[in-house]
Amino acid sequence: MPEQIIDGEVLYYAVHADPGARRSLILIHGAGESHLVWPGTLRNLRGAIVYAIDLPGHGRSRGRGRSSIAEYAEVIVRWMEAVGIPEAVWVGHSMGGAIAQWAALHHPERVAGLVLIATGARLRVSPQILEGLRSNFPKTVDLITEWSWGMAPPAQLVEEGRRMLLAMDPTVVEGDYRACDAFDVMGRLEAIRVPTLVIGGTADRMTPMKYAEYLAAHIPGAQLVRIEGAGHMVMLEQPEAVAEAVRSFLDHLA
Repeated sequence: MPEQIIDGEVLYYAVHADPGARRSLILIHGAGESHLVWPGTLRNLRGAIVYAIDLPGHGRSRGRGRSSIAEYAEVIVRWMEAVGIPEAVWVGHSMGGAIAQWAALHHPERVAGLVLIATGARLRVSPQILEGLRSNFPKTVDLITEWSWGMAPPAQLVEEGRRMLLAMDPTVVEGDYRACDAFDVMGRLEAIRVPTLVIGGTADRMTPMKYAEYLAAHIPGAQLVRIEGAGHMVMLEQPEAVAEAVRSFLDHLA
């Protein structure tokens, strides 16, 4: 994986360039995750240069986790400047979707489009999770895992997701969830003026389908794709359906 030093911290990212690339995409993972949460169908998307970043303190990246969505967005903007990416389609899952929305509102010159996956304009977190991450991390990881998957997910994927969370620094995971809990742009969505695709799983218990519907209804011109039976980890549960939705969205960008 390539690396880039931002503010003294080493950030790692994976990159795949399709020979016929017309767009740059940045895949932004959710709370307590890493770039490995993105399936190959998205990381190797045709017609695009795809960057999958590990946020500070996540995956192979060094440094500290951030305490707000805004701080994570600023890190990515500075990383884009350092790597030489003038603008890109920001593809965000859960917390990553919040980061992408913030960027569209505060750095629109960097955002060519949005793909918002299993996320919302406000991401209130259950007190059971917020308190449990500090008091009993393993038990709370089990709870997050239980709530993160839809109907009959592959057991191996579920276990890999649980292990990914358990391997994280608990303070970073708690910081991520508290950043999500403080995020709220419900009253500002109409100011987002870039092409937007919203993807939600109908069996999502972490960010229910109504969150996706609200985004699509309030971001001007946004498209909504429902993935039947999928939970919060929709891109892992139904990777082909999600990749096809993203490919179609990119094909129709001006």
